[in-house]
Amino acid sequence: MPTITLTDRYIHAIKGVPNQRLEIFDQNCPGLHLRVTGTTKSWAMRYRAADGRHARHRLGEFPTVNLRTARLEAGRLREMIGHGGDPVRERQLIKEQARLEALDTFGKLLAAYWVACETGEWQPKRKRKRATTLKYEKRLSERHIEPVLSNQPLASIKRSTIKALLRDMTAKGIGAQTNRVQALIRQVFNFGIGEELVEINPPMGFAALHSAKPRRRVWKDPELRLLWKALAGHTPLRTPQGDSVYVSRPVRIALQLALLLLQRRTEIAGMDLAELDLDQAVWLIPAERMKSDRPHQVPLPPYAVTLIREAIALTKLPSDRLKGPVFPHQRDYTEPMRADAMTRAMDRLRDCIGVEDATVHDLRRTGSTALTSERLGVSPFIRSKVLGHGTDAGGGAQVSSTHYDANEYMVDKRAALRAWEALLLRIVEHGPSATKPSTHVGIIRSSMFGLMAANDAEPVVLAQEH
Repeated sequence: MPTITLTDRYIHAIKGVPNQRLEIFDQNCPGLHLRVTGTTKSWAMRYRAADGRHARHRLGEFPTVNLRTARLEAGRLREMIGHGGDPVRERQLIKEQARLEALDTFGKLLAAYWVACETGEWQPKRKRKRATTLKYEKRLSERHIEPVLSNQPLASIKRSTIKALLRDMTAKGIGAQTNRVQALIRQVFNFGIGEELVEINPPMGFAALHSAKPRRRVWKDPELRLLWKALAGHTPLRTPQGDSVYVSRPVRIALQLALLLLQRRTEIAGMDLAELDLDQAVWLIPAERMKSDRPHQVPLPPYAVTLIREAIALTKLPSDRLKGPVFPHQRDYTEPMRADAMTRAMDRLRDCIGVEDATVHDLRRTGSTALTSERLGVSPFIRSKVLGHGTDAGGGAQVSSTHYDANEYMVDKRAALRAWEALLLRIVEHGPSATKPSTHVGIIRSSMFGLMAANDAEPVVLAQEH
């Protein structure tokens, strides 16, 4: 690093060496140097800070900053450093302050949170958030959070602010979503803490306002019969007051499939042609649509295949297409319908059939209970495989099930779902005769896990008609 008395002529004449960086110090101004890289020439000031740290402060490019200006600025910086100043640290503080001011409201922090989640930069549980999860969180935020917090400065949001928002929700009769809103706000502030934008997390430090209790609702046979008749169109849909209720045939089919296949409503609503092989009676749900983040193969029993073919025939998309939603959105046929369409339909059907306290997810629980009951005798392990649960190790080590077992247990799952379909159809068509054991029980019990369940597990009995 040569040291010479720099002149304007010399600076204009000097040329860079390819693939090399040249630094020339000014003998008349200690610390000031010209860096030449290719065709670029820039000024910088090297100095030792008060804490002994060596630092380099950039002054600008030549000729925008000429020799005279660079010397004057270097002299000003030497005086600042002599009084304990630190130009590099001050520039960093200015940048940090500008960054903080750019994200000074909750709405701006929330926008940065969405971007970090979508790019995978922010992974609070060491895995990237699914698109469906983000979509749900954004709807939750738009409805409950943003109208209250979006324009509020981050510094003004206290624990009492969050409590007031949540208490207002509970006063409106909102239950479980209150806890989800609290959890989402907590995640956003955790992201802010990680980015050093905030120091505290206001939603933490107090218990959830809504006391969530796991549902245990299992439908009885007469209730299943009433629902199935309404879904199949055998009875007119009218409320007790005589008002007619409309539920489209595709949504009715979706609810029928939810009961037959025991998959989640989001998975049913998002069913796509590309996921189906109806000739082989298999539905492959991709990992990004599964709660477990693992692909899930669902064997399709015969009547489920019939219903899916009917749903496909009802769509308004070209009949020769290879991909596209089986249950299209009413406004955009290239997008799947929203899962809450099934929830709203169940609310309307509940009033028509006179079944109280019923949800779409109850259908999954009802079928799951039937599988492991004495009526069907499916092992809990195979039941978990049918439901798409990724944590059931069947009595073995979790690591073995997660990383060393790629089997889908399709034979057992197909037998289980066929047995459940046969039982359900007898329930809805012939009533008490459904209590007869399924012809598929022998197939299921012949498996090792079926025998283990039959010998060791106490059966759960599905509520029957008496």
